Amino acid sequence: MRADVPILTIDGPSGSGKGTISRIVAQRLGWHYLDSGALYRAVGVAAGWANADLSDPAALARLARDTVIEFRTDGSAEPRVLVDGTDATDELRTETAGAAASAIAAVPEVRAALFQKQRDFLRPPGLVADGRDMGTVVFPEAAHKVFLSASAEERARRRHKQLSDKGLEVTIDVLLREIQARDARDAQRVVAPLKAAPDAVLVDSTGIPVEAVVERVLAMVTSPGR
Repeated sequence: MRADVPILTIDGPSGSGKGTISRIVAQRLGWHYLDSGALYRAVGVAAGWANADLSDPAALARLARDTVIEFRTDGSAEPRVLVDGTDATDELRTETAGAAASAIAAVPEVRAALFQKQRDFLRPPGLVADGRDMGTVVFPEAAHKVFLSASAEERARRRHKQLSDKGLEVTIDVLLREIQARDARDAQRVVAPLKAAPDAVLVDSTGIPVEAVVERVLAMVTSPGR
């Protein structure tokens, strides 16, 4: 693994804005981008397609190892995600896929199977990796680490707007309960629980414009001495 390739990790709970911030920062820096959550969602989608038993760790680990997951930008703002050659981008963004991802992410065998796939994204000129354990487990050597948070209510409002913009109907109360339940699962799992790395900079994005958060993160990476 290249020790001289710079790494920025951005961890945080669902809906904190880490995906949006990470993509913009990676574009501004000209670095590669890893959406680790998409990997888990892709395995969840593959498990659904295969009617796999989500309570069978060995079967899920095989899926994690064998599923071919590709990211293609093609000039679009958001990468398209191909699962075994099929564009599954829209399916990956559903609440069903998110719930499946949260469930299988708690399986140690799945995390072990995806660990090297995530490490393989590290290549010059640099990497921005977003997820829940990027700075604590996958890239603990990263020189730049952010833990991005926002209140559960703010995250539910953001998710509601995303779904409404896509023509999907769901209430904020339902989304809030789902977010709180996912937070609890992610924080309480035995393997790689959601938490800030000791050396991470904590950033609360509640009520803060995206561009302001982007500038703060960029300043961390580009300021002399960082």
